[in-house]
Amino acid sequence: MGTELAARGVATPLPTWSAGALRGAPDEVLAIHRAYAEAGATVHTTNTFRTRESDVGESWRELTRVAVRLARGGAGTGRVAGSIAPLADCYRPDLSPGEGASAAHRQMAEVLVDAGCDLVLCETFPLATEAVAAVQAARESGAPEVWASLTAGPDADLFDPLGLARAAEQVAAAGAAVVLVNCTPAPVTADYLRELARVGVPFGAYANAGSADDAIGWQSDPGFGARRYAELAAEWVDLGATVVGGCCGTGPAHLAAVRDRLAHP
Repeated sequence: MGTELAARGVATPLPTWSAGALRGAPDEVLAIHRAYAEAGATVHTTNTFRTRESDVGESWRELTRVAVRLARGGAGTGRVAGSIAPLADCYRPDLSPGEGASAAHRQMAEVLVDAGCDLVLCETFPLATEAVAAVQAARESGAPEVWASLTAGPDADLFDPLGLARAAEQVAAAGAAVVLVNCTPAPVTADYLRELARVGVPFGAYANAGSADDAIGWQSDPGFGARRYAELAAEWVDLGATVVGGCCGTGPAHLAAVRDRLAHP
């Protein structure tokens, strides 16, 4: 969402980041969801990564509901996944409150569930303890299903593959129906999935485009980058991944390429 908003000329400054578009450019948010649906996406993540009160103020509940409504409006027959993010910077596990985040995550999950999300996605967590707290909070909120996604970060230095798999075991034990790795460079994501495959629950990945030198996303040639991403995603599926998507630096073209690659192996 953030990458696509920036590509469309929509400002995404901190602290609201992509959530600012819910106020300033809701039509663009809707259009992006529709573009992903046209590309073949079947699960659409709400633009709620930064809709906490600490980021957007007192209107956080309203903006969270707007985000769910826009995702539903653009998803067609797809499922809507309500995004819950870490309380602190997702690349700074040292700033995480760990188990102390439970109340805040439960509050967000309750709004997402009440707004009609098909599942809750606790995503981009760099620390197992807070990821577990988020999953438990989402389950307590009555979410129909809970997925959890861990990140090794853009430099793949927050978890090694074995460490991420051990964290995945904890979130699976807490009730996550699917465990994922996201916002980790696409060229190294397979290393993490080989370990995730041992956890014993459905797993998958939505990677970032890596560095500009990888020429997978960002400002690279969209055709070449999308095809390269699709080849990597096909490798993930060969490893057993049943959920595949895209994160920072990727867009609808990447998902369309994945769809086409998987349809014609």
